[in-house]
Amino acid sequence: MNNECCNNKKTVRSEDEKKIINNRLNRIEGQVKGIKNMVLDDRYCNDILIQLSAIESSIKSLSMHILENHLYSCITDSIEKKDTEVIDELMSLFKRFNK
Repeated sequence: MNNECCNNKKTVRSEDEKKIINNRLNRIEGQVKGIKNMVLDDRYCNDILIQLSAIESSIKSLSMHILENHLYSCITDSIEKKDTEVIDELMSLFKRFNK
């Protein structure tokens, strides 16, 4: 987590954090490519659906990771600066997550 974040709606992430996120995205990308191959190989629908569920879980996990970092860095920083508009932004995020 980085305390120098969210200036002008841009989040500055450490190289370690970028690496973590990028590795997880690469894993998700690999899962998607695997499903493409499964379709081309006429794999059983149930097997494809199980893999799609795994991708969905991976994306949700990554989303929660980014949200947690957002809360501890950007949101905290904004509240310390008395920027309460960030609460509206956060509420909008929670509404999207609950769809």
